[in-house]
Amino acid sequence: MLKRYRILIAAVIGIITCLSMISCGFLDLTCVAPHQREPSTLYLSDSGPLTLDPAISGEMSSHTYITQIFSGLFRLDDAMQPVGDLADTWERSQDGKIYVFHLKKEAKFHDGKPVTAQDFKYSWERACNPATESRTASTYLGDIVGAREMLQGKANTISGVQAIDDQTLKVTIDAPKAYFLAKLTYPTSFVVDRASVEKSESWWQQPNGTGPFKLKTWIEDQHIVLERNDSFYREPAKLTRIEFQLLAGSSMSLYETGDIDVAPVYLYDIDRAQDPKGPFAGELLVSPQLSLEYIGFNTQKPPFDDVYVRQAFCMAVHKEKIIKITQKGMVTNAHGILPPTMPGYNKDLKGFEFDVDKARALLAKSKYGNSLPPIIITQSGAGNFIPPYLGAIIQDWEQNLGATITVRQLDPEIFSYYLENEVDNMFVFGWIADYPDPQNFLDVLFNPEADYNYTKYKDPALTALLNQAGTHQDSAARYKLYQEAERILIDNAICLPLWFDTDYTLIKPYVKNYKLDAQGTPTLSSVFLDE
Repeated sequence: MLKRYRILIAAVIGIITCLSMISCGFLDLTCVAPHQREPSTLYLSDSGPLTLDPAISGEMSSHTYITQIFSGLFRLDDAMQPVGDLADTWERSQDGKIYVFHLKKEAKFHDGKPVTAQDFKYSWERACNPATESRTASTYLGDIVGAREMLQGKANTISGVQAIDDQTLKVTIDAPKAYFLAKLTYPTSFVVDRASVEKSESWWQQPNGTGPFKLKTWIEDQHIVLERNDSFYREPAKLTRIEFQLLAGSSMSLYETGDIDVAPVYLYDIDRAQDPKGPFAGELLVSPQLSLEYIGFNTQKPPFDDVYVRQAFCMAVHKEKIIKITQKGMVTNAHGILPPTMPGYNKDLKGFEFDVDKARALLAKSKYGNSLPPIIITQSGAGNFIPPYLGAIIQDWEQNLGATITVRQLDPEIFSYYLENEVDNMFVFGWIADYPDPQNFLDVLFNPEADYNYTKYKDPALTALLNQAGTHQDSAARYKLYQEAERILIDNAICLPLWFDTDYTLIKPYVKNYKLDAQGTPTLSSVFLDE
């Protein structure tokens, strides 16, 4: 899924904080009335979701809330492996193409209505209905027989989904795929209440979900309150309420004043958070992500339709120095595409090393020579804020290759959902694993047939490798095929891998069992307070 851009969020919140300081008097915290704590309530800060519709959501900002309010057949456990959620038991046919899921009989929507197999069929067909305009359904439901036909408007139902009875769902996929159940942990496959959806276009602002929490209050740009679902089909959440303060100012300031209990740590505060003699000693949680930050090259637009130009741009950036200076050790330099803890990771894979002379020689060898056209790089952002790392990368390209580069910012919502139509010559992109399988990076992001392939790279050999790996039933053989595919992508410089990210989070001592998974998502239903 698309990453949350923490640098942008920090910058925007920082501006809001500065304005608050001006209106209240610089650093006069007395003008901010602290909230009165409610028992068993966790206080957090955030920027808020873009949507609460599971069929549409494709980024972390929205997933944080959707995974608390809704649920699906499967969820990821602490080891990032799919385990049954609304699915109680299931069987798989010998050829690996047919699944029969039996739902938990005690599963109910928040209003008490039982969850049925018909609800799942409706939810998936709604996601695949072209009118819904889901940009995730093809990726996460497209393996199901008939799903692509419905997405293309050629069918009114998904032929591979059958509600046998209220508790039994039969699903047929197009080929045996080891990662299929993991795909069903993604919000696109979550169940929604038909009556709720058809009541209003804005139904998702007052959703009737199945998750461990209910949406109690949502005042845009102010706060969101989640309330425990006491009828949850698994063990109910330990917290009674979760209150998110939206765009309320610097998370570090709110944490220091006791207005929130957990605070993400951004680049500008990491030194204070890591100070062993500082006020936050012992409160910092460090959680590696299964994620990749990279700059993609649009291989269908000049000058990146030339492999030598792409290779030159990879070699002209002193990435190690830029990361060290601008990221303060918060990230890990990426030589390839797969994160180190991902199955199939190739520790011997090395990308293009920094070498200005070789970069210039490659550029001279290209069909553009030393006469590059003006280049535009697309970035998620606002207010003309360019992150220092990106500014440094652009400076390297301009100084070392004589390139002329302009940054075009897209509003985060447009970037998240419409980049396919907006991408320029290059783009900055961040991806977090939806499940720990190399398919979720290499196939989802770079297969020529994939919706997220914004590089538009086409190579029949790569397609064949990825498709073969997707259906191979032997794990070791699958990973070897994915490593071959990754090597093709790196050798052809389809992107410039930047880094693998890590989450840094401050947690008050009385907050217990708060942890982030490899996606950076907290399992809030297991959190409790030592009050």
